[in-house]
Amino acid sequence: QVQLVESGGGLVQAGGSLRLSCAASTPIFSSYYMGWFRQAPGREREGVATITGSGGFTDYADSVKGRFTISRDSAQKTVFLQMNSLKPEDTAVYYCAAKSAYSYGNNVRVGYPYWGQGTQVTVSS
Repeated sequence: QVQLVESGGGLVQAGGSLRLSCAASTPIFSSYYMGWFRQAPGREREGVATITGSGGFTDYADSVKGRFTISRDSAQKTVFLQMNSLKPEDTAVYYCAAKSAYSYGNNVRVGYPYWGQGTQVTVSS
């Protein structure tokens, strides 16, 4: 079982920046793919950004490419989402997720069994 704890959400004006963090409890952090997903009111959850265990491959939703950057720190067992040039449509609850590619496959976009509690990001216009 992997526990994930997000932090860093908040209220920001359009054009501003936020950095989300997600700390993982697993001792084999480098074996886990990590991802950020979001869900806005009345909408389905969508993938935002994902990263492989080594950090060598990242994947982004088209809507955030060039504005958001996902990264990970193995020593801290933490994954980050740097969000720049925020827009009101980025407003959502952001969730951190983790999976073992060995157990759940190597498609970075799907199959995440472990989820954090979510952190609210609100972008005002």
